[in-house]
This record gives sequence, structure tokens and C-alpha cells, in this order.
Amino acid sequence: MKLDRLLAITMTLLNQPRVSATELAKRFEVSLRTIYRDMEAINQAGIPIVSFAGSDGGYEIMSGYRLDKQVLSLEDFSSIISALRGVRSATDHSEIDGLLERIGALMPAQAKAVDQVYVDLDFQPTPNDKEHIGPMHQAIKDLQLVRFTYLDNKGIEAERTMEPMSLFLKGFVWYVYGYCLTRMDIRVFRLSRMSRLKILPETFVRRDYTLQDVEQQFMSKADFMKVKAVLQFQPEVKTRVRDEFGFDQVIVNPNGTLSLTTHFSSTERAIQKILSYGSQVTVTEPPELIKELQRHILNMAELYKL
Repeated sequence: MKLDRLLAITMTLLNQPRVSATELAKRFEVSLRTIYRDMEAINQAGIPIVSFAGSDGGYEIMSGYRLDKQVLSLEDFSSIISALRGVRSATDHSEIDGLLERIGALMPAQAKAVDQVYVDLDFQPTPNDKEHIGPMHQAIKDLQLVRFTYLDNKGIEAERTMEPMSLFLKGFVWYVYGYCLTRMDIRVFRLSRMSRLKILPETFVRRDYTLQDVEQQFMSKADFMKVKAVLQFQPEVKTRVRDEFGFDQVIVNPNGTLSLTTHFSSTERAIQKILSYGSQVTVTEPPELIKELQRHILNMAELYKL
């Protein structure tokens, strides 16, 4: 505990110009006498601490002293900080704030430069997902079973009991993977399809699976190249098409229309996306997708009695 506090005090002093003993005592919930002893211990460890008296007094590390063995470049720090800020936007875990502060302490002279190359990774989840991320993360840390109701692709709800192993974000969708005791196998679940999540008192021994193993299995089952579609769009939706499909895939025809070949994970997903463009898109192939689209349009016409 003392070693943790000494490290935390050192990081605080590296990241702030001057800190009073009273502020440190309050922050670490110890007495002033303990802070004085800690400062002496840090000095003896070879880190030069300077004390200043008066109303603006306090402790600081001697000017010019920095950790020597810095092996990360400015770009490395930028990537780490951007990722951590993104994760912080998705969770309420205050320890990330402390981690950001400790990383910042390693590069005080470059802090402003990092902000110039900062990438805003917004991992902000939906309210439903955020409600589940905190408890699920705690269950993963404490190795506790969880029980929840899950809505599958067919719209069927079922209760699942799981040994949660890790949360991950893919395509701006939050997932959790773990060993499903209902199916007796590793499974991946979307947080957005969960309801009535409950952390159980029973604990478990973590099984020998990694996120990389599960992700490969998940991607294989998902088969994101399953349904091919050749589409032609009207010029009015040019901006949206390029936003959603990218510049490289889109071909601008002489008459101003746009053509592209893309793939969807399922026919249902393809139909949903195509219908969202209304009359601004035409499916040119394959025939089976055109036929399925016609069926959906006829059903809609019947629904609205057109």
C-alpha cells in the first residue's frame, strides 16, 4: 500500500508544478506526518524533491528532472491518450482518469503537442448499453456469473447464464463474450439486445480463451461478405453514399449517377440499407436480391393499402 502511494505521489509531482503537503494528505487520506515521511523516502530513492515554505509553498520535483527511459514517441502517446479518452467516454471508471494523469506525467513537455494531434474516438454507448457496461465490467473483474434475457436475430427472447470474460467494441457496437452455461459453449452477445441483467453471487474460474481467439471465431460466423449487391444511386445522395461506403468503392457515371458493388452480412441487412435510400437507389444485381426487395415493397404497399 505504501509503495502504491509513493508511486502515486511521484506521478502527481511529475505532472503538477507544486503540491502542498496538506493537499497530498487529503488526496491520499493520510496524515501530514505520513506525507513528510513519504517525501523523505522518495528523496532517498533518488528522485530530487524540493520543498518551498510560505503560503504558496509545497513540494515539487527539481526542474529538469524527468524519467529517462522514455521509449514511446509523441505519436505513441497520442494514440494511447486518444484510446483512453474514448474508453472513458463509454464508462464511469475513474481509474482511467488516474491512468491518463500518470501517462501525462511521463511527457509534460510534450503535453500541448499531443493535443494538436489528438483524435477524438467517441465510444459513447447508447443509454441501454451504458447501463450494462458498468455491471458487466465489474462481474468480469470479480469473476462472477451473470444472468440476462437475450433477444436473438429471430426476435426470440431467452434467459442466458454466462461466465463473462471481456467487453469489446466492434463497428461502434458493444459486445461481451464469455462461456454460456445455457449453451455450454463460448458465445458473443450484443449488449443492446440484453435486458434484466443480474450479477449472481456465484463465482467461476476463467477458462483458457483470449479475445483474439473469440474474435476470429465471431468474425468467421458473422461472414460479413455473405450477400453481394450491385447498386446505382441518384446524384442527390452522393454525399451520404460516400460517407457510408467510402470514396474508393464509388464510381461516378457520366450521367452523374453513382455505382458500387458492396457486401452485407445478410439479405435482411441488405434490404434494410437499400430501403433506407427510398427511390434514390436501384439494385441491378443479383436477381435473387432484386426479387426479395420486390417482395418487401409489395408487402409495404399492401400494409398501407396502396
